[in-house]
Amino acid sequence: MTELLTNTRAAGRVATAAPERAGKAPDGRAPAPKPATPRTTRRRLGPGRAVPFGRLIGPVLVIALWWFASAIGYLDPRILSGPGTVISTASDLISSGRLQDNVLISLQRAGLGLFFGVSAGVVLAVAAGLSRTGEYLLDGPLQIKRAIPSLAMLPLLILWLGIGEQMKVTVIALGVAVNMYINTYSSLTGIDSRYVELAEGLDLSRQQFVRKVVIPGSLPGFFVGLRLGVTASWLGLIVVEQINATSGIGYMMFQAQQYAQSDVIIVGLVAYGIFGFASDAAVRAVERRVLSWRRTLAG
Repeated sequence: MTELLTNTRAAGRVATAAPERAGKAPDGRAPAPKPATPRTTRRRLGPGRAVPFGRLIGPVLVIALWWFASAIGYLDPRILSGPGTVISTASDLISSGRLQDNVLISLQRAGLGLFFGVSAGVVLAVAAGLSRTGEYLLDGPLQIKRAIPSLAMLPLLILWLGIGEQMKVTVIALGVAVNMYINTYSSLTGIDSRYVELAEGLDLSRQQFVRKVVIPGSLPGFFVGLRLGVTASWLGLIVVEQINATSGIGYMMFQAQQYAQSDVIIVGLVAYGIFGFASDAAVRAVERRVLSWRRTLAG
């Protein structure tokens, strides 16, 4: 065995030295080095590096275009007021306290509807996603409800609940709950079955299974549903505040419509847009923090 190892090492040294001798010129000088092959650059297929506050570029461009079209007289101020008029009107509404009062009431309605909708949607998704019995009992009716817009149920909800705050919050909560259920349920049922088999092989308890497999696996769908639910809360709010309401941003806009005050209407639309954009940005920030272990194209 020792002789075999010695012969193997010697053969290796000879094989290593052979190319060195073969690479030398007849006069003993080393050959000229070969020209280096140019290194090809890799094509970047991703969306590129994220820019801080880059999502504000689009809205700023829209406002700039609106301002320019208003300044050159392209827009009729009787149909669409310019940004300067809207800012002046918003300042008057703030100084009188009218805008703040209506905004606070609208935020309260949207917040309550979002809270009840998210809670109901998540509970129903967990019940249907982790149990065949829950799936058979809940998924069918909720899929039917998804096909029926919440606003189409307004006449029935008014008949049941009246025209007070309870009806308004219920309409918002229904729209939010359906979005939360669909996305969370889809994320739950999309968990790889191999993780379930691994949890069974490790003999995890039900609580451990939910904490270590179900929750991490369902979080991406939960946040998608939450973003859609936030949008749904604002959409529902716009409608319910124009139905026999006595306060809120929608009520202020409806009153302005009666007097052809387009500047007040645009102030309300801008308020809705700001709240929608800010709430979506807040959900995105929380999602990036909670799901920081993922490497995605979103960055």
